[in-house]
Amino acid sequence: MDEKALPGRLPERDRPWVMRTYAGHSSAAATNALFRRNLAKGQTGLSVAFDLPTQTGYDPDHELATGEVGRVGVPVAHLGDMRALFDGIPLADMNTSMTINAPAMWLLGLYGTVATEQGAELASCAGTTQNDIIKEYLSRGTHIFPPAASLRLTADVVAYALREMPRWNPVNICSYHLQEAGATPVQEVAFALATAVAVLDAVRDSGQLPAQRMGDVVQRISFFVNAGVRFVEEIAKMRAFGALWDEITRDRYGVEDPKQRRFRYGVQVNSLGLTEAQPENNVQRIVLEMLGVTLSRQARARAVQLPAWNEALGLPRPWDQQWSLRMQQVLAYESDLLEYPDLFDGSHVMTALVDEIVTGARAELATVLEMGGVVAAVESGYLKSALVASLAGRRRRIEAGSDVVVGVNRFTETESSPLTAAGAEAVVQVDPAVEVAASVAVRAWRADRDAAAVDAALARLRADAATTTNLMAATLECVGAGVTTGEWAAALRQVFGEYRAPTGLAGGSASGGDEGLAEVRARVAATARELGSGRLRLLVGKPGLDGHSNGAEQIAVRARDAGFEVVYQGIRLTAGQIVAAAVEEDVDLVGLSVLSGSHLAAVPAVLDGLRAAGRPDLPVVVGGIIPARDAEQLRVAGVARVFTPKDFALTGIIDELVTVIRQANEL
Repeated sequence: MDEKALPGRLPERDRPWVMRTYAGHSSAAATNALFRRNLAKGQTGLSVAFDLPTQTGYDPDHELATGEVGRVGVPVAHLGDMRALFDGIPLADMNTSMTINAPAMWLLGLYGTVATEQGAELASCAGTTQNDIIKEYLSRGTHIFPPAASLRLTADVVAYALREMPRWNPVNICSYHLQEAGATPVQEVAFALATAVAVLDAVRDSGQLPAQRMGDVVQRISFFVNAGVRFVEEIAKMRAFGALWDEITRDRYGVEDPKQRRFRYGVQVNSLGLTEAQPENNVQRIVLEMLGVTLSRQARARAVQLPAWNEALGLPRPWDQQWSLRMQQVLAYESDLLEYPDLFDGSHVMTALVDEIVTGARAELATVLEMGGVVAAVESGYLKSALVASLAGRRRRIEAGSDVVVGVNRFTETESSPLTAAGAEAVVQVDPAVEVAASVAVRAWRADRDAAAVDAALARLRADAATTTNLMAATLECVGAGVTTGEWAAALRQVFGEYRAPTGLAGGSASGGDEGLAEVRARVAATARELGSGRLRLLVGKPGLDGHSNGAEQIAVRARDAGFEVVYQGIRLTAGQIVAAAVEEDVDLVGLSVLSGSHLAAVPAVLDGLRAAGRPDLPVVVGGIIPARDAEQLRVAGVARVFTPKDFALTGIIDELVTVIRQANEL
C-alpha cells in the first residue's frame, strides 16, 4: 500500500514555516557575518535584533547609551550601518523581520533605501516591522512618544506600506511580551486584539486609504505571539486568537473575504521562562513550546524563531542558535507532522478549552473598549496593573510550589553540566571596544555629510510632524541626507514630547499565602525602629535603556507588602537621576535592576555618583542576568549583594535586603 495514501494523510505536505533565529550584536559587520552563517545553515528568513539605543532613538555616543551599545542587538545609527548590515544579502529574495517599534518608520526607511540601492523593487520586498508600541508601554519599555503620536506613526507606516511595499507586514501586533509580563492566555488574546483594533481604527480614521481597502489593511496585519510550556493551552490560545480575529475583522471592519481575515502570526517561544538553574532543561522546554504553535494545522505559525538554551545566562553563541534552528528543522523535515490535516478538529477537550479562552477574551476586550480603547486603558494604568497582578500571582504559585519549575523549585539535585563547565565560554562576550568604535564612527559619519541637507531634512520632519502629513516622505529625505537615528528621534521628541508609562505597582500584591512574609515584615518594622525612622525606604532603579521591568516591579511589590516604602520612578534613568533620587528621598537602600548586560558600566556609575554626593555609606544591591565573574567584579566595586534569575524566592530576597541595611548600619 502506498504510504502516502494512508487514511488521514494530506495529498501534499503542508509547507514549512519560515525559520528564523533572532540575531544581532556588536556591530553591523559582525551581525552581517552571523546572518550569512545562519542562512548557510538552512535558515529561511532573518530576524533582526537591534540594540537598546537604536530601539529607543539614541545614537551610540549619547549619555543614555553608555554600556548598552551592541549588547542585546546590533547598533544601526544611519544608512551606512544598514548598508553594512545587509551587505551581500539580496533583500529582494529575503524575508526580514525587524523587532523595532518606536522608530519603526525610521528603520523601514533605512531598509527600503538599502533594498533600492541593491536594485530591488520595493513592491517585491517581503518582511515585517513589529511597530507595536502599545506593548512597549506595558512590558518592554522601548517607547519614546505618547500613545496618540505613536499610533499616528504606525498608521503612517501602514498607509505607506500598502501603497509602496504591498508584500510587507507594516505592523506585527506583539502579544509575546504581554505573556512575559504576566498575561494569562485570556489577557494575552484580549489585550493584543485591543491593540489591533486601535491600529485598524487609527488607519481607518486617518483618511489616508479609501474605505474599500480595509480588507487589504487587515490582510497585512500580522501578529507575534509567545508560546509557554503549557503547550496544550497554547494550542487552544492560538485557535481562539484566530476565531476572534475572524469575528472582529468581519463584524467591526466589514471584511468579507475569508482569506483577508486569516490570522497570520509568527512566534518566539518563551525566553523569560528559561532558567539559569540546570539550563540544559531549557532544551526540552523550547521543543514543547514549539509544539504549541505547530501541532495544530488550523492555527500553525507561519514563522518561528526559537531562543537558545543559554539565554538565561547571557548572549547566545552561533552554535547555540544553530541548535535551536536544528530543532525546527527536525520537526519540519524528519517528523510526519506536516503530512496531516489538523489533529485537533473534533476534539471535545480542545473545543471546550478554546471556547473558554474565547469567552474570557471577548469579555476582557469589551471591558477595554468600553474604557475608550487600548490607549485609554494604557494611560489609566488599567492594563499595566492587570499584568503586574497576574505576574505576582504566577510568582506566588512558583514560590509556593504549586507551579513546578523543574530544577528551580523541584528536582533541584543536579550533576554539574558539561555545557557550563569551568573554562567553557557559555555565552558571547561583547567587547567594550565595540561601543567606543561605534561612537567614533557615528561622529565621523556626522562630520562627513552635507550639513545644510541634514538641517533641511530635519526641519521638514518637524514641520510635517506638526501637521497630519504622512511622515514617511520626510523620513526618507532624512535617510538620504545622512540623518542619524538619534537626530530623527530627537526631532520628533521636540514635536511630540516623551512619555513615561504607568508602573502598575498599585495593582499588584504578592503577599497572599506567604507565611514567611510576616517574619520579614516584623524585621522591617524592627529595623526601622532601631534606625529611628518611620519606615525603611527602598529605591528601585532601572539605569540605562533596559526596559524589561518585570523583575524590578515584582521586587517593588513584595518590598511594599513587607512594609518598605518603595521609591520607583520607572525605567530609563541616568546614573545621575538615580543618585539624586536616592539622596533626595533619603533612602536606606538602592536596588538596581539591569537585564541588558550593561551592569559593568551602569552600576559603577551609580556607585561613583553616590560617593560624589557624599553617600558612600548607602548600600547598593543589583539584580539581573549577571555572570558569576561579573558578579564578583561588582562586589569588589562595592555592591553589597548580587541577585540573578536563580534567586526566585522574592520574600527571601526582601529578607536579605533587610540584612544588608542592618549590616550597613552596624545593627
